[in-house]
Amino acid sequence: MKTLVVGASKKKDRYSYIATNMLMEEGHEAYPFNPKADVADTFKILDDWPANGIDTVSLYIGAARQNEYYSKIIDLKPRRVIFNPGTENSEFEALLAENGIANERACTLVLLRTGQY
Repeated sequence: MKTLVVGASKKKDRYSYIATNMLMEEGHEAYPFNPKADVADTFKILDDWPANGIDTVSLYIGAARQNEYYSKIIDLKPRRVIFNPGTENSEFEALLAENGIANERACTLVLLRTGQY
């Protein structure tokens, strides 16, 4: 399952970094995205938007920065979008639902650790 991690970071103390590593360790194909591409110690952060094949989008950017990604994420037609703590966005959640995309307020790390991912 391919997961797009929006707001990926190379900083080891960031949840997006931990989630990207955990996804890869558990056999998921992680696609860490940040418009400021960089290299973390165990993965490359990409600045090119994927064309397709994304099952899950895991958000690590706040609501104020999400609107530029609304149409891009909807166009990917992912199965679901996870709003990690601090990224909740009622407007975007409603827009996703209108487009038939499941979304949940959850923590990717908790979902992975509890086998619910």
